[in-house]
Amino acid sequence: MSGTSVASISEARHKALSGRFLIVSDRLPIVLTRDESEGWHAAPAAGALISALAPVLRDHRGTWIGWPGVSEEEVPALREVLAGAIQAGGYPLRPVSLTEQEKRGCYGGFSGEVIWPLFHDLQLECNFDPAYWRAYQKVNRKFARAVANALSRKGSRSDFVWVHDHLLMSVAAELRKLGTTATTAFFSHLPFPSPDVFVKMPWRDRLLASLLAYDQVGFQTPRDLVNFLDCVRLLVPGVYLEPCGGRFWSIRGAEIDLKAGAFPIGVDFQDLASRAAQPEVESRAAALSATFGGRRGRRMILGVDRLDRSKGIVEKLRAFAEALARYPEELREKVVLVQIVVPSREELPRHAALRTEIERLVGEINGRFGGLGWTPVHYLYRSLDPLDLLAHYRAADVALVTPLKAGMNLVAKELCAAHLDGRAALVLSEFAGAAAQLADGALLVNPYDARATARTLVRALRLPPEERAARMRKLRDRVRREDISWWTESFLEAALAGSAAEPSRRETAGLASYR
Repeated sequence: MSGTSVASISEARHKALSGRFLIVSDRLPIVLTRDESEGWHAAPAAGALISALAPVLRDHRGTWIGWPGVSEEEVPALREVLAGAIQAGGYPLRPVSLTEQEKRGCYGGFSGEVIWPLFHDLQLECNFDPAYWRAYQKVNRKFARAVANALSRKGSRSDFVWVHDHLLMSVAAELRKLGTTATTAFFSHLPFPSPDVFVKMPWRDRLLASLLAYDQVGFQTPRDLVNFLDCVRLLVPGVYLEPCGGRFWSIRGAEIDLKAGAFPIGVDFQDLASRAAQPEVESRAAALSATFGGRRGRRMILGVDRLDRSKGIVEKLRAFAEALARYPEELREKVVLVQIVVPSREELPRHAALRTEIERLVGEINGRFGGLGWTPVHYLYRSLDPLDLLAHYRAADVALVTPLKAGMNLVAKELCAAHLDGRAALVLSEFAGAAAQLADGALLVNPYDARATARTLVRALRLPPEERAARMRKLRDRVRREDISWWTESFLEAALAGSAAEPSRRETAGLASYR
C-alpha cells in the first residue's frame, strides 16, 4: 500500500465491488444467549474484524454467512431468533445450520485436534481421526451450498466471496464443484506450517489443493507465505511460482491461477485508544497500580493469554522464576507478574493438564520466592471485561507476550494502542506474527530460552524512561498506521485488482483435479 492513500483505495474498491459481496466465516457476528423465561436472544458481537468488515458489508449491501454458535438440536427455530440481529447489524446474516455431531467433529475435532495444534507446531497434540476429516468436508460442503444459494447458484466473476478461518479452507473447491464462478479469497488467521510439519497431515494433498482453488490467499506474515509457497513447491507438481511485486506471488499451473500474499492483521487503534482514555479505565488502572505497586513502588509485569500450549505460559513462568533467582536484588519484592489466563476449551484433557501445570508452577514460584507482604505471581483464571482489560494494559510497566507460535497475537498490538502515557516496555516472542512489525520498538525473545528471556525482562525493567517512551512511540505509530482498516483495504485492493476481467486460467481449464 506504499504511496497509495486509504481514500483512493476505498474509491477503487467501490468500483471493483460491482457484484455481490459475501463474508464467510466459521461464526456469525452475533452472540446467542438463552433466558429461561423468554428463550433465545441474539445480540451483535464485538471485535476488530467485525468492526472492519461491517462498513464494507453495509456499503455494498453484502451478506455475512456463518455458523451461529448453536446446533440444530439446541435451537430448531433459528431463523426466527436471528431476525432481530439481521436488522440491527445493517446487513443480512445467513446462518449455516450444523448438527451437534458436525459441530463436535469439525469444530471440536478437526479444528481443535488437527489444524490448531499442527499449524502451531504442536504435532504431538494432534489426533488425526479420519472422522474429523469427514466432518470437515461435510461442513465445508454446507458452507459452499449456503454461498451458492446466496449467489443464485452460479454467480459471476464480479461477485466476491471472502472466506475466513481455518475451518473453511475447502469452501472455494466445493464452490467450483457446484459450478460457481465468483471471485474467491481466503485469509488464514493462523500461522502456516513449514513443509516438514505440514506433510504430517494425512490429507495434506487435498487440503493444499483446496487452498489453490481460491483466486487469492492471504497470510499473516512473510514467513507464513514462504511456508505456504514451499509446501506448494514440494507437493504440487507442474506449478510455476513467480514474485509479482512487493509481498505478492503468482501461482500458476494447468488448473491453478491465484495470488498469494502477506497481510498482517491490525487492531482498531482509534477505538482502543479512545476507550482507554475514559475516566473509568484511568481510575481502574490507578487502582491496579496501587494494589500491585503499593507504597513500595513495585513494577507490574503483565501477561494475558488464552489457555493453550502455543501461548507459552509455562515457558513464561519458568523465565520469570529464572529472573527472580538470578537477579534477586533487582526483582524480589520489587516486581509483580500479573498473569491472566482466559479459559478455553476446558473439556479437552490436554487443556485441563496444562491448567494444572500452570497452577503448579505459580504455586512453586510463590512458595519459593514469596513472603509476607509480597506475592510474586498474581494468577487470574478468567476472562476480563473490556474495560478491566484496558485498565490492566494501562497499568502495566512491562508486557510479557511470549507465544511459542502465533499467527499475529493481537494482545501486543492492543496494549500499544491502549498505553497512552508510553511508559511500558513490550517483551515479545520472536515467534509471534506481530514481531515482524513491532521489532523496532519491542524487545524480542526466544521463549524456549528461559535464561535469555529472564535477561531481556530485566533489561526491559532497566530501560530509562526516555528510551521506554521512544520505543512505545514507535510501536504506537506502527499499530496506528497498520490498523484493522489498513488491513481490510490492502487485502481487498489486491484481491479485486482485475478480478472481474478475463476468465481465470482455472475457468478455461476446468478443475478436474479438485473433484
